Amino acid sequence: MGPPTDIATDQAPADPAATDDMLATQPIGYWSGLAHAAVTRHLRDAMARIDVTQPQYWVLNGVNGSPAAPSREEVVARLTPLADGPHEISRVIDQLVHRGWLRIDAGQRLRLTDAGEAARVRLRELATELRAVVHEGIADEEYVAALKVLRRMVANVEESGDIAAPSR
Repeated sequence: MGPPTDIATDQAPADPAATDDMLATQPIGYWSGLAHAAVTRHLRDAMARIDVTQPQYWVLNGVNGSPAAPSREEVVARLTPLADGPHEISRVIDQLVHRGWLRIDAGQRLRLTDAGEAARVRLRELATELRAVVHEGIADEEYVAALKVLRRMVANVEESGDIAAPSR
């Protein structure tokens, strides 16, 4: 990486055919959105073929990954930022209880059933297979660098507060 400069790179219109020398001018929102949509579609399509949804996988992992059995409210609070709406995770919990993959204990805590744990393990294997497809040709170092850049962009936006008025 070269030294930082005070010269801003002009923003070019999104161009899926942009050459490597033009990528620095491309809008991050376009490319990150395109990556999000493609990867999410890939994951959700594969999970749909075995009658499971990505949010169901999140909930199974969230219940399994907690140090103590979580409550419905804790799981909902933790996963709602990832969900497609404010009620999705609560509905998924109900689906998984109905399916017999989750149970609610006497203390109103969520626990995986044996069937739920088997499903979680199978989904983890599927997610690992799908991750290999997404990461094909990408070294771990490149992946880490990309995530660091994205994490820094998120921090930049969050630290900036309100959107500044364009300079004239």
